[in-house]
Amino acid sequence: MGAGEKWFRLRLPPLLQPRVLKQALRAIFSRPYTTDYPNVPYQPPPGFRGRVRFNADACIGCTACAQVCPPKCIDVLDDTDPDHPTRTLVQHVDACIWCGQCERYCPTGKGIQVTNEYLEIGYRREDFEERVEKELLLCEICGEPLAPVDQLRWLVRRLGPLAFTNPTLMLMAGRDLAVVQPPVKTEGDTVGRADRLRIQCPKCRRATALHA
Repeated sequence: MGAGEKWFRLRLPPLLQPRVLKQALRAIFSRPYTTDYPNVPYQPPPGFRGRVRFNADACIGCTACAQVCPPKCIDVLDDTDPDHPTRTLVQHVDACIWCGQCERYCPTGKGIQVTNEYLEIGYRREDFEERVEKELLLCEICGEPLAPVDQLRWLVRRLGPLAFTNPTLMLMAGRDLAVVQPPVKTEGDTVGRADRLRIQCPKCRRATALHA
């Protein structure tokens, strides 16, 4: 390479350097590396953790998701109205870190799931909330929350005949089969033998076992 040619190459503007021109021509005739978003919807890769969604049919309201949630973004709201007791689980999407622990530790494996949804736009606080409501079973003696009805029924199905070793599960299974009728509550504040066949919390069951 002569001195004149070397001087000419060094004096070329950066955009006219042979290396740059070669890369520019290669890029012109190559496919783009970026996607045409938002004109073409983006397809997340396998294993992508997006927005969490409740499955109302598979959720049993056991609150396992709320207990293992690192940012504590799942609220458990119990309404103990005797006429319509309910448990509501509220997941706040704006506080979620999308770790997937709720899905991992869900007993049913389908009650709460991580989806591929990655675009979160809303104008109200409710747009960033996931809710599921379950019928809540109350202690028939003191009225304290016991467990969601779906959770007890799920346990009965999982345990099979072993469910009849637990008085509450036995009564739940019997009532679903229409072979057990709710007994009449003993009058007054005392407990009687008939109260042994009522849905009870552990504290009240102990009291009826000692005094009935």
